[in-house]
Amino acid sequence: MRVGEQRRADRARWGKPLDGVRILAAEQMQALPYATQLMSHLGAEVVKVEHPERGESGRGAQPFLVDEEGRRVGATYLRNNLNKRSLGIDLKQAAGAALFKRLAPHFDIVAENFTPGTMDRLGLGYEELAELAPRLIYVSISGFGNQGDSPYSSWPAYAPVVEAMAGIYEPTRKPDQPPPVVVAGALGDNGAGLFGIIGMLAALRHRDRTGLGQHVDISMYDAMVAMSDMVPHLWSMGAPAAWATAGSLAIVAGFRARDGWFVVSVMREHQFERLARLVDRPGWLTDERFSTREGWAREIEGEIRPALESWAADKTRLEACAALCAEGIPAGPSNLAADIHADPHVQAHDMLIEVPRPDDERDMQVVGNPVKLSRVAEGPIASFPRLGEHTEAVLRETLALDDAEIASLREQRVI
Repeated sequence: MRVGEQRRADRARWGKPLDGVRILAAEQMQALPYATQLMSHLGAEVVKVEHPERGESGRGAQPFLVDEEGRRVGATYLRNNLNKRSLGIDLKQAAGAALFKRLAPHFDIVAENFTPGTMDRLGLGYEELAELAPRLIYVSISGFGNQGDSPYSSWPAYAPVVEAMAGIYEPTRKPDQPPPVVVAGALGDNGAGLFGIIGMLAALRHRDRTGLGQHVDISMYDAMVAMSDMVPHLWSMGAPAAWATAGSLAIVAGFRARDGWFVVSVMREHQFERLARLVDRPGWLTDERFSTREGWAREIEGEIRPALESWAADKTRLEACAALCAEGIPAGPSNLAADIHADPHVQAHDMLIEVPRPDDERDMQVVGNPVKLSRVAEGPIASFPRLGEHTEAVLRETLALDDAEIASLREQRVI
C-alpha cells in the first residue's frame, strides 16, 4: 500500500476509533515514536515536538535519505513518523518551554521519552502540567521508569540493554559463549511502545469515567520482564537450569530445505509422533532415546537433523512447512527482507507501506498497522514530516498566534 492510498474504502464511513484524540509528543528515537505512529494509524492526531534546527536524534540514524530541503533523515526517524506533524520548538529555552506549556492543555495526551527528570527540570513534568490541565494524560517511556525507586534510574537504556537484563538472551546463549545480542527488531523499544499504547488507551477510558487524567509511566525493563515471563516463572517453579536453554525440552530449531532455512517447533508428544512418521522414522517411537522431550532435544543434531533435512532436501522452505503444518506440526520459513516483501500474507494485510523518496526513484518501505478492525479503513497515510514543517500551522490553529508573535519566536530561534 502506497502512502496516501485508501484501502477498503467501504469501511471509511466508520471513521477511526481515535479520531479527535490529540497527542503532543516530545519524542525521540524508537520506543515512543513507534507507539505514537500506531496511535496515528488508529486516528489520533500526533504533533511531534523536535528541536527546530537539529530535529530529534532519530534523524541522525543510518542509513538515511536526503529530503527536499537537503537534510539527511535517518532510518529510525523514517520508519516511525508517518502521519505526524512536526513542530520545531527549543524546549531548553524558557520561551520554548513556556510555549509547550501553552500548547499542552489543548491536547488529550502529552508524551515524552527523555531520561527521567529531564521534563521536570524544564518545568514540563506531569505535576506541573496537570495543574494546568487536570484532564491531561501524561505518558513517559524510559529505561527504568519515573515512578518508584530503581537503582538504574540514571542509566541510559537502548533496547539490547533491557532485553539482556530481562533474561531474553540467556535461553539461546551457548555455553561459554557471549549472549547472542540482536539489534534487529528492537524488541525492548517496540515492546515498551506497545505497553505505552495500552496505558494511553486505558487512561483515556479512565478519564471518560472520572474526568481526570493521570501519569502513565512505562519502564522498558518492566516491559521486557513482562515479555520474557517464562524465564523467571520456570525458575520459580524449581525447573532445572537446562530448561531455560533453547531446545532443551523440545525440538525448537532451524533446518535446511532446498532454498534456505525453516523453523520447526515440536513441543508435544503427538507432534513428535507425526514428525517421526512424516520423515519415515517410525523406529523413533519405540526408541528409548526419544521417550522424553529432553531426549528429543539431545538427539536433534545426531538423529533428527539428518532425517528432517534429508526429507526436506528436494522441497522449498514453503513446501516443507506446508507439509509439516498439514500434520499439525508448527513450522515456518526463516525469511529474509525480500521474502517478507513478496509474502502474499504481508501484501494482503497491508503490512508494508511504500513511501516515495524525494532523493530516489525507488520507494522505501515502512511497516503498516497490525491492528485490524472490521469497521476501520486502511489509510490514508501521510509521509514523514520535514523538520518543523507544521510549526506555523499548529501554532496558528491551536494558540491563534498572529504573524508578529510567530516572527518574534523565529527571531529568538525558539521555533
